[in-house]
Amino acid sequence: MDQPNVYTELLPHLFRQEYARMTALLCRHFGLKHIEMAEDIAGDTFLRASEHWALHGIPDNPTAWLYTVAKNKTKDHLRRISNFEHKVKDHVREDEALPEPDIEIDSKIIEDSQLAMIFAVCDPLIASESQICLALQVLCGFSVEEIAHAFLAKKETIKKRLQRARGDLRNGNFQLNALSEQSITSRLDTVLKTLYLLFNEGYFSKSGSQLIRRELCAEAVRLTLLLTGHASTNTTQVQALLALMCYQSSRLEARLNASGEVVLFEDQDRQLWDQSLIDRGNYHLISGCNGEEASKYHLEAAIAYWHTTPTGNYKWEQILPLYTQLQELAYSPVTALNRAFAYAKVYGNPAAITEVIKLGFTDNTYYHALLGHLYSGLDNGKAVEHYKVAIQLSTSPVERQTLLQEMGRVV
Repeated sequence: MDQPNVYTELLPHLFRQEYARMTALLCRHFGLKHIEMAEDIAGDTFLRASEHWALHGIPDNPTAWLYTVAKNKTKDHLRRISNFEHKVKDHVREDEALPEPDIEIDSKIIEDSQLAMIFAVCDPLIASESQICLALQVLCGFSVEEIAHAFLAKKETIKKRLQRARGDLRNGNFQLNALSEQSITSRLDTVLKTLYLLFNEGYFSKSGSQLIRRELCAEAVRLTLLLTGHASTNTTQVQALLALMCYQSSRLEARLNASGEVVLFEDQDRQLWDQSLIDRGNYHLISGCNGEEASKYHLEAAIAYWHTTPTGNYKWEQILPLYTQLQELAYSPVTALNRAFAYAKVYGNPAAITEVIKLGFTDNTYYHALLGHLYSGLDNGKAVEHYKVAIQLSTSPVERQTLLQEMGRVV
């Protein structure tokens, strides 16, 4: 492997994959009140890797090397604390002591630590939106800007939520202990929403130059799959969410062309769809439909299922009522606009235009993009006007380029 790849490929990949896991492992021993210390140790470990590997080459087992360094840095840190306590013993509170732990490192312990940390962060004592913000930052490596996009909120609002959540962790002395069935039940909805947002940011990223971030999709699938491995968390909602992720992941290769440009759904090469992921989606959807529950994940998975079937326009007659149910269950502008698109497929563009205008989401990129699409061929002047507004409102370079291409088809 050439040395430049340390910086351009391997190390960034390992950081995305292992930073959150390493932080969770350290918090397993220290408790979440010391989360900043765990993050500092994890960050220092990757800094050390960038320096050492550049001089001495990449070790045979880079991941094991990282965890060994993290373990040694932890012991050094605790040794410094111990020396400090010995010198100023009378001035240090007894409950602040951090006894040196025997840190075990293997894949099972790392996975268990990360799963425990998800549920610990999603403590009901922390405000629900703050829980999700913190989980996305700590466990998923999201920046403040990425979280703001996920919540359609201002960056300052997200910063305040994160500050409050981290303060609650420090003051509450949360521990990554085994949770009771009641605790798991009360926190699972927030955990699933966090994983849902993580996958969505990977599937359609609005915070950078990449439209698709496969590593985020893969991490969301991995963490959701972990939930299916525990009897207390293997619920029908979890199965439905995993089905949705599998269906959406099956089309990732077909969503961009060789030049990195977006390929709209109806123009995608179905030969590029991953049939094995579609089959897995079918399995998890069936597994998630063994009860009376019909959550938003069930409905979205069912919609995604119909998109994988070669049934022509007939599928839209199945999809539209599913969107109607979803809108009643969990209303959002995105759901309402997606329903309007399905409405157009069933009843025609003129009828759908009336439905969209009623929504009045005039500051929404998708609102104007959809109207641009619906007016195309009916009133090209209005179509161009709406596409221009959509381009102005978009924050994604890739999305703006796609909208420009769509507008170019009209003029």
